[in-house]
Amino acid sequence: MAQNVVSSKHYQMYINGEFRDSESGNLITVINPATGEVISTVPEASREEAREAVDAAYEAEKTWKQVPAATRGQYLHDVANEIRKNKDHFAEMLQEEQGKIKSLAMTEILFSADYFDYMGSASRTYEGEILQSDNKYENIMIAKQPIGVAAGILPWNFPFFLIARKMGPALVTGNTIVLKPSSDTPNLALEFAKTVEKVGIPKGVVNIISGRGSIVGDELTKNDKIGIISLTGSTNSGKRVMAGAAEHMAKVSLELGGKAPGIICKDADIDFAVQSIIDSRIDNNGQICNNCERLYVQEDVADEVIEKLSKKMAEVTVGDPMENEDIGMGPLINQAALDKVSGMVDRAVEAGGKITAGGHVLNIKNGFYYEPTVITNVKQDSEIVQNEIFGPVLPILTFKTLDEAIEMANDTKYGLTSSIFTQNIDTAARAANELEAGETYINRFNFEAMNGSHAGWKESGVGGDDGKHGIEEFLNTHTVYLQGHPENAKG
Repeated sequence: MAQNVVSSKHYQMYINGEFRDSESGNLITVINPATGEVISTVPEASREEAREAVDAAYEAEKTWKQVPAATRGQYLHDVANEIRKNKDHFAEMLQEEQGKIKSLAMTEILFSADYFDYMGSASRTYEGEILQSDNKYENIMIAKQPIGVAAGILPWNFPFFLIARKMGPALVTGNTIVLKPSSDTPNLALEFAKTVEKVGIPKGVVNIISGRGSIVGDELTKNDKIGIISLTGSTNSGKRVMAGAAEHMAKVSLELGGKAPGIICKDADIDFAVQSIIDSRIDNNGQICNNCERLYVQEDVADEVIEKLSKKMAEVTVGDPMENEDIGMGPLINQAALDKVSGMVDRAVEAGGKITAGGHVLNIKNGFYYEPTVITNVKQDSEIVQNEIFGPVLPILTFKTLDEAIEMANDTKYGLTSSIFTQNIDTAARAANELEAGETYINRFNFEAMNGSHAGWKESGVGGDDGKHGIEEFLNTHTVYLQGHPENAKG
């Protein structure tokens, strides 16, 4: 909520190389989800201040794109090194504002550093093409050039890594960027601005502003100086961004919601599959869009799988991650998230669902905790099977044949990730060919590689991230026809 009293911790925006507050004096209060306590305030930027950030990026891009790519890449390597030097500080901040357990917080920080290094190294590897011409003495060259100003709209579930995922490819390819962190988790992004300043990235190249999506996000979406909008968020948010971007034909790259199916076949390594599904379901407190969100188990092994899953889920320890390093899971991000998860489970039970583990809100301090939950006896067309939960809840259904499993897995408006556990190569090959999702994990935990391609199908997104394909998102194609001899100039 907005208020005008600065808390003991206060972070400033970073616009055109300067740290500043909003001229309005309005503030956003940031809550620790593990305790419900206020931990900081940040500026609530106005639409005019968002425009200032865009204008700064627009002017800076004119010279930034002329900087050699290798030099741009070195800035990213310098950022990575600074992140590693401050990893403990960043990890603690991440735990405090987002609720991650310590091991995952440190993983996110170090993975982000590695990601900046990966993108920095791409400065010498992204490339264009030379095509064969039908005309004598002519060269046809396809060059790759920066789009201009990028807007990076960040989610709250990976508030540090998504800085790297958007800023890294944008900067190395000659774009400048305006980053808007989530109002639930703005602290780390604003603190990261000190790293940007320390490594000497020219002013205006990176701008970080905090504010409401309805104001700052809307301005970034509709401002005609923005060339590409990269959003990670809900499907509804993505649709709003697409509508706003259409007004000035900006490119969009959207990683949106998911409802990832997992399939366990009767020939799977059951213990390995069960542990992999649990790790996926409770990772980041159940708040990852490529988590396994619904599980299909072959009837022959259903009783065994459900019993083992339920037992292991019930054993997951939950608590304040800043007090106990050894817990398995922390809180949900806020009260609205807790209400959503609780409501979906309650409605599923009312419709005949059977809880075999969990199923309750946990009263821990004043935080937003929900038990790791397994629910069976649910229907394919039910809310809990069709809609994204974004919490530590796993609905389980059974199947007889692979045909049936694939049909149910594809019966969704989402298509981000999917997974299958089997020791049969033919089954694995069918799943790889027939599951309708941007990624399929076979006998593997649900998480992508930085050099892969993370892109959703259906309502899970447009465009993509990571690897060479993610870099391409931030590039325009420029075809040059170079006629090398005047006698052929007439064609």
